[in-house]
Amino acid sequence: MAVRPLVARQPNERLQALIQEAGCSNAGLARRVNMVGAERGLDLRYDKTSVARWLRGQQPRGRAPGIIAEALGRKLGRTVTIDEVGMANGRNLASGVGLQFAPTVLGAIEQVCELWRSDVGRRDFLSGSAVAASALVEPSRDWLITGPDPLVARAAGARVGVSDVAAVRAMTDALVRLDRQFGSGHVRPVVVHYLNSVVSGMLSGSYREAVGRELFAAVSRLTELAGYMAVDTGQPGLAQRYYIQALRLAQAAGDRAYGGYVLAASMSHLAAQLGNPREIAQLARAAQEGARGQVPPRAQAMFLAAEARGHALLGDGHAFDLVVGRAEEALERADPEAGDDPDWIAHWDEAYLADELAHGHRDLGRGREAAVAARKSLSGHPESRARRRAIGLALLAAAQVQQREVEQAVHTGGRALEMLRTLRSSRGMEYLGDLKERLEPFAAEVVVREFGTRLELYAA
Repeated sequence: MAVRPLVARQPNERLQALIQEAGCSNAGLARRVNMVGAERGLDLRYDKTSVARWLRGQQPRGRAPGIIAEALGRKLGRTVTIDEVGMANGRNLASGVGLQFAPTVLGAIEQVCELWRSDVGRRDFLSGSAVAASALVEPSRDWLITGPDPLVARAAGARVGVSDVAAVRAMTDALVRLDRQFGSGHVRPVVVHYLNSVVSGMLSGSYREAVGRELFAAVSRLTELAGYMAVDTGQPGLAQRYYIQALRLAQAAGDRAYGGYVLAASMSHLAAQLGNPREIAQLARAAQEGARGQVPPRAQAMFLAAEARGHALLGDGHAFDLVVGRAEEALERADPEAGDDPDWIAHWDEAYLADELAHGHRDLGRGREAAVAARKSLSGHPESRARRRAIGLALLAAAQVQQREVEQAVHTGGRALEMLRTLRSSRGMEYLGDLKERLEPFAAEVVVREFGTRLELYAA
């Protein structure tokens, strides 16, 4: 395989130290790298001479650095990163961070830790990258066809116990409350630093099988939250990477239900924001298929509502109405007293379903129905869901424009703007931007011009 030199062609002392720590010969490392590559469908033919070149500072192309790190990690019994092997210097290599559904648990730990580290380091390729629809759909296919991870326990590093997992969950709950009330602009840096400085150490620690599964489940949820926060701070390309890794961590946890949630609530909605309607329905159906028989009615309703949104954006009102009916039936079967709802779906209620319906009716041009659904959503969301209420007001205003109730729409949009003044939410402002575009045909009216001025002053 062709190689390229590292900057300044300096000897790779990091790799040398790891080889010595592992008690591995050059030939032995080459064999291990070839074996890991074979597991990933690659025909690698490295030998001791290849390793000697790496030690002199040359770097293999493509996926090889990650495979070298994994091979050494297996020998050492702990996670080894690409940085640790001295092979994370190339922009092209780093740009793939977080976009793969890793075939092994060790690979998953490597990917997600590298993603957190890159995010904390504010690498430009993360925040500036675009979302590729295929990068959303391909991991869902991998998730559908990949069997359960047989073993996640680790016997190296600091001991991780039940209390550590409880701490991650408690931190997640607190961050969710803050995010809903104040917007992700205030909270996301805290989440990312916590993941990189604390949670990465837990994943690389020592834990029993049962604790490991619970740890992966808790970290999957927090990673998904970080992805949503990336959406809310205007970084969809970064969100995509977090969602893919949350999906992989849910797989390691053995939690098919939450994996479905990541597809339907996160990746599908990201596709909706980016205007990829076929992918919306595709991802939601993958969630339904992959988690069949393993989710309670409330989650089934959420998965179906996500699919319905895709049909609406495709302009298929008949399919939208059909799937909405199934979602409503599923939500009616949900019994909050039964206690069978996981914490990640327990909040999803009639108000959230009404929010989805408001989006769908709006996209189908049904102004009256969209307004009814938006009002129902607003009446159900408590004050603590400030961002959701602001979005609901923007949806209601859009529905009022569709009914040519221009003055009322401007008044409602003004209420949304006032609420967003207390938030730091790029997503909320996108809804107001959409409202401004819908008001353009009425630009001659004084109230519309005044609203546009207010919006520009706030955004400035």
